[in-house]
Amino acid sequence: MTVEVSWFGALCDDDYEQLGVADPARLSSPAHCGAIVRAAEAAGFDNVLLPSGYALGIDAVAFASAVAPTLDRMRLLVAVRSGEMWPPQLARQLATLDHLLDGRLTVNVISSDRPGETLGSTARYQRTLEEMRILRALLDREAVRHHDVTYDLEVDPPRLGTVSGRCPPLYFGGLSEPARDVAAREADVYLMWPDTEPAVAALVADLRERAARHGRTLRFGYRVHVIVRETEDEALAAAAHLVARLDDAVGAEIRERSLDSASAGVRRQAELRDASGGDGFVEDHLWTGIGRARSGCGAAIVGDPDQVRAKLERYVELGIDAFILSGYPHRDECERFGRLVLPHLDHGPLVLGAA
Repeated sequence: MTVEVSWFGALCDDDYEQLGVADPARLSSPAHCGAIVRAAEAAGFDNVLLPSGYALGIDAVAFASAVAPTLDRMRLLVAVRSGEMWPPQLARQLATLDHLLDGRLTVNVISSDRPGETLGSTARYQRTLEEMRILRALLDREAVRHHDVTYDLEVDPPRLGTVSGRCPPLYFGGLSEPARDVAAREADVYLMWPDTEPAVAALVADLRERAARHGRTLRFGYRVHVIVRETEDEALAAAAHLVARLDDAVGAEIRERSLDSASAGVRRQAELRDASGGDGFVEDHLWTGIGRARSGCGAAIVGDPDQVRAKLERYVELGIDAFILSGYPHRDECERFGRLVLPHLDHGPLVLGAA
């Protein structure tokens, strides 16, 4: 089975040699993040996630428009936070970006509070659901007559549509009940953070059932870090080095920076850390130590090339169609994974509608 294998653009000041140890040279900038993205294309990755934050890093859409002309074939998965822009304007922005990428845009919709805002979960996910519906209609070249709780508008699609004339694939994740409902109704690809294999299987089954109630099907993506070395001992040593200078208070401060630091997904990552053994492994080759200094995706696949590949293939057996990988430092691990593992995976851009 062909799966999409993506890397991570590190736009949110999330690049280290050792977690918790500041490195000014690795702070997010157009030059630094551009080098990571171009390294991912050179290594053969299919896509790159460009994350979105506010307090840290650089803007995902602006960065994507700048880096797009430097790419030849790779897609960009551009994160947008619902509510930060009026949906018709966002649709026009995304359509323009899709042209800059020659039709290779994919979109990660994030449901979170806007900077300076605290919105209840019900209202926030209602806003996200409506925005995804409006975006899909406008980017499908349909007039919108939308009268609902958050948005009340009537508007025709912008003159410039996407290259295909269709809405780019919408990637969306979240563990809470409202998040799962939004995904079942409107997402094309449901994204999940690391978890045990039984939990991944259960989540895939649950979302498939929810989507079927709405006459829909979903693809599934898995966001996880990787630490791959020529031997397992070297990989374990690299994991230990990554957290060797991490102060727990610094790690807690890093985790709390995120607008999503109290979400159900973040709580689940903390539960995995608590359930892991003294070595940080919650199951074979899934190490939670990385989450000591990270609010979101908090675990890594650790091992030699064959072990890492086998773990990824196991997730494929559980229903995963796409991977979004990262590792520290991001460019170094990108090139290492691209050399040791990626050539041995059956991968390519995700094709929606293919089961």
